Amino acid sequence: MFTKILIANRGEIACRVAATARRLGVKTVAVYSDADAQAKHVAACDEAIHIGGSAPKDSYLRWERIIEAAKQTGAQAIHPGYGFLSENEDFAQACAAAGLVFIGPPASAIQAMGLKAESKRLMAKAGVPLVPGYQGEDQDPALLQREADAIGYPVLIKASAGGGGKGMRRVERSEDFAAALASCQREAINSFGNDAVLVEKYVLRPRHIEIQVFGDSLGHCVYLFERDCSVQRRHQKVLEEAPAPGMTEALRQRMGEAAVAAAQAVGYVGAGTVEFIVEQPGGYEAPEQMKFYFMEMNTRLQVEHPVTEAITGQDLVEWQLRVASGEPLPKRQDELQIIGHAIEARICAENPDNQFLPATGRLAVYRKPACTSFERGAVRFDDGVREGDAISPFYDSMIAKLIVHGEDRAQALARLDAALAQTHIVGLANNVQFLRHVVQSPSFGKAQLDTALIERERAVLFDQDRLGLALTAAAAIAQQLQAERAQEGADPFSRRDGWQSHGLMQRRFALDWGGQPWQAQLQYGRAGALQLALADAAGAPVAGGLLTVQAQGAALLLTFAGQRCLVQVDVEGERRHVFTPQGAGSIGLRDPLAHAGEATAAAGGLNAPMPGKLLSFAVEVGQHVRPGQVLAVMEAMKMEHSICAPQEGVVAELLYAPGEQVTEGAPLLRLE
Repeated sequence: MFTKILIANRGEIACRVAATARRLGVKTVAVYSDADAQAKHVAACDEAIHIGGSAPKDSYLRWERIIEAAKQTGAQAIHPGYGFLSENEDFAQACAAAGLVFIGPPASAIQAMGLKAESKRLMAKAGVPLVPGYQGEDQDPALLQREADAIGYPVLIKASAGGGGKGMRRVERSEDFAAALASCQREAINSFGNDAVLVEKYVLRPRHIEIQVFGDSLGHCVYLFERDCSVQRRHQKVLEEAPAPGMTEALRQRMGEAAVAAAQAVGYVGAGTVEFIVEQPGGYEAPEQMKFYFMEMNTRLQVEHPVTEAITGQDLVEWQLRVASGEPLPKRQDELQIIGHAIEARICAENPDNQFLPATGRLAVYRKPACTSFERGAVRFDDGVREGDAISPFYDSMIAKLIVHGEDRAQALARLDAALAQTHIVGLANNVQFLRHVVQSPSFGKAQLDTALIERERAVLFDQDRLGLALTAAAAIAQQLQAERAQEGADPFSRRDGWQSHGLMQRRFALDWGGQPWQAQLQYGRAGALQLALADAAGAPVAGGLLTVQAQGAALLLTFAGQRCLVQVDVEGERRHVFTPQGAGSIGLRDPLAHAGEATAAAGGLNAPMPGKLLSFAVEVGQHVRPGQVLAVMEAMKMEHSICAPQEGVVAELLYAPGEQVTEGAPLLRLE
């Protein structure tokens, strides 16, 4: 076993590797960028080396600097984590040339599986089923168009060197192919430095099922069963579970053996994942009719590896370290078994109701359920951030991974929903409530899984408010009253209970909920009774009744308008973020005096919704535009985002040049 390794990554995966290394008595070296100087992964390791600027190309992609840091600190091996350099054959070769062990597969295996077209040719030779498509070297757009037309729509364009959902476009019609191809190639060249693509048939009602494989340098290879990763948005995974619901033993064995054959075809060593697209011709109720086709092989540890650890009882990072140090696999195939059911939810900084737009900001509140970290448990929470940390635009938007394990799927589902309810994040947009909606959706609950699940369940997933105005407003006002009472002193003149010598005291609150103004009136009665009335901006009554509030630790038990609920409220400026067992919401509690004199008319224009790089404008000065028309394309968090016109108008001025970095809220152009 190694005595010291360098972790060539950041965030959650760097902390994950460090945790296993510490348990095994292996010392660790962290590397960090300017943006990560105070990051959690730096503190998690025994040593830390600064390697450059905040942008990945200036730090985490500078493999020559990483190798230098390994030599400088006496590390014997380098663990690449996932992303960044984890699937870079040049880096793997450079490690070997420097006398360092690359904790991953041989460079030849990375190269063979790194290009989708080449890997599919290898798989065809090995007898692994393939989806009909074109993987040729000729990348002439006209030829690609003809191949797509011959395959039949819908088709999927995929970056040949891609992964992680980047450089991928679904095309429904022949006339849309050229524009989708150009966009896919731009994203591919930005993300992978290679704009080659392949085109394949888009399988209808597909499931995404992957097999975890492991090989050692002695020629042994096993599969550690499957993970279902069908719940996706923008071709990126949202929820993963193991084992795959509805999987038959016969199909599991066939897929496992095919995955091992794929790994052995390239002399694979270490952790890898063979991804399959699974067709369901007989529908959800006929799993025995499922057919699988090879998609790609990820030559690294996957983000979702904890669900495999949960159902097998194995530490896959420990397996990586042992195999890389020359030891045989810890288990034979016949010694592996499935124990219970596990589900992982990716908690991300993004706005699901706005096309999953990535978000940046500070984790002003970051509360987690009772859990383990980086080891098996009924509830496991793996992250690389702490309360107060910033989520920057330089890296992936994932905040944390929540993994639950149960005796069966029903228990795992219940634990996942309960753990999500206890996950409170304030300070930036996030997908925690969206994940709860997915978990509670009919399709997911019944395991009717395919990659279109999110689109199919839109009605119950997006723009949901499980609390409503009455409960949210009552919670916000109750928190305000509790905060005021906490400031009371011993003298009667500091009391905040509304007592006065004659008449009843009344207070008014200006509310902002759902993007609309509302108003509330609170009347203090005798013996501390509170009457709350809610109305719209015109004064029309909405809800009213007795409000009772009782403190229960950090929470409040309140009753109002026929509802009784335990709530926790966090304050962020004028907004109150309300968390309850049934859902969460937010509301503005405004001080009218503080906003007197503010301009109410918005200036015509278009502002950047997040920090990033302006790639291009789709309009010219003087051009008439319609609401919803694409005006510009930005790149943020390694993804392209189209910025659309909020209203009708004429483009008066373009305020940035393509290629320039823009800050959040910066005006991109002026509309008249």
